[in-house]
Amino acid sequence: MRKFNPFSFAVYASRRSGLLIGSLLMLAACNSPDKAPPQAEFQMGERFSLGPLTYNVQESAWRSQLGDAGRSRHPEQRFLLVTVSIQNNSNSEVTIPPFVVRTAAGQEFTELSNGEGVDHWLGLIRTIKPKQFMDGVILFDVALASYKLKLTHSSDTEQERVAFVPIPARIDIEQPIAPIPGAPPQP
Repeated sequence: MRKFNPFSFAVYASRRSGLLIGSLLMLAACNSPDKAPPQAEFQMGERFSLGPLTYNVQESAWRSQLGDAGRSRHPEQRFLLVTVSIQNNSNSEVTIPPFVVRTAAGQEFTELSNGEGVDHWLGLIRTIKPKQFMDGVILFDVALASYKLKLTHSSDTEQERVAFVPIPARIDIEQPIAPIPGAPPQP
């Protein structure tokens, strides 16, 4: 039978408590507010849910101007038009947050507040009633490059959910965006 050695017991206990404290610190770090929000990436044309909303980013188009020759609007860089559809799956009215595009370096650009010259512009103040559907075009003025459309749910950073949809850089032939099925004709 081994003799009880108080010194070795103290070393054993201090090692165990050190492991316990280290584990608790790691667990606390995982739950800190600085933790990155859950993120997912979806492809254009793919339906996905983010909170109570279901999104489908249908297409994108690049333009060097908007409107007709008599009344055209020119961007500082280039217009990026993105067609989206959104469905509210909840039992209450939901406000759709602003759309943002992000570069590979993490620089973000918010959608434009002026949709002049854009057929079926989605607008800026957007609320969608329960079980309703909304679709339209959002507009950015950005350099011709690849971006990711950033969609968020929740203003609470601890519970924020983020989804990204890649938007490729490409030079489009200047044609109108395809009309949205069921949308009223634009004047």
